[in-house]
Amino acid sequence: MDLIMMIFSWMNDQLLKMNWLSDLVRLLVENLFGLPTSERIGGSIHFYIYDTIKIFILLSFLIFTISYIQSFFPPERTRAILGRFKGIWANVLGALLGTITPFCSCSSIPLFIGFTSAGLPIGVTFSFLISSPLVDLASVLLLASIFNWRIAIAYVVVGLILAVIGGTLISHLKLEKYVESYVFKIQGSAGVDLPEQTIKDRLLYARDQVREIIHKVWLYILVGVGIGALIHNWIPESIITAILGQQNIFSVPLATLVGAPMYADIFGTLPIAEALVGKGVGIGTVLAFMMAVTALSLPSMILLKKVVKTPLLVIFASIVLVGILIIGYVFNAFSSVLI
Repeated sequence: MDLIMMIFSWMNDQLLKMNWLSDLVRLLVENLFGLPTSERIGGSIHFYIYDTIKIFILLSFLIFTISYIQSFFPPERTRAILGRFKGIWANVLGALLGTITPFCSCSSIPLFIGFTSAGLPIGVTFSFLISSPLVDLASVLLLASIFNWRIAIAYVVVGLILAVIGGTLISHLKLEKYVESYVFKIQGSAGVDLPEQTIKDRLLYARDQVREIIHKVWLYILVGVGIGALIHNWIPESIITAILGQQNIFSVPLATLVGAPMYADIFGTLPIAEALVGKGVGIGTVLAFMMAVTALSLPSMILLKKVVKTPLLVIFASIVLVGILIIGYVFNAFSSVLI
């Protein structure tokens, strides 16, 4: 058992956290630039280069792997699978299928339209819509690479629970009348026999997905790492903790309000989250910020408003908002177990 734990620890440190890369970048900054990484400028440069390279390496590998898996679940097949289940199990499956779609919230909305037009209950499609940008398989490894496995798994579990509860509540409220009528008139391709893909086709699809998603998120990652480096090395811990520390009872709502107007993928929020935790911000407050950015971003709300009416949009946002606040406070209360 000790040998297994040693091997796992080595793999976690060298392959996931990429400690070798951190050491290499430290040597580069200190020897080539002559800047000690223990000081602000050198530490900021080290943080920026190391986190940027690490996130892009992990993200490319994970998107390729997930996209290959996703090639077995095109929208038509996904609709067919979801259509076989009823009740809460359909919501659970909708949330789980959302985890294998490495999309931002705005990219998920066309799939939401496709699912709804195919006749799936809107509660199931909302479970998918919440889960897809909020939780994906890549986020597990990326969160583990920055924090630890307990936090990574806990984030995914609570994200799925939020997606299932949100979709289930919307199902019980019978809100179909608040979906724009044109959505139900869109002709989907349900029932069409799909050509079987070869291994080469799937590999090419995975490669194209890497290019497409990296093209969409690279700027958010660079900006996110820059903000993270700024927080990590330049903003005094006393200021951060005074505003977002656990001693401030309003830290979770504040983090949620700051995150909601932003538009970024989870990959762009991770460096900011890493820096905030390093400054003593509660893990629940950080998770509330990340969830608000990915599930309640203003651009995604604007796009969603084009397919649902105001009452449904308000109910959806309220359910997600309340869920995020509860998760934030609960995680702060039990942070000692996770860190």
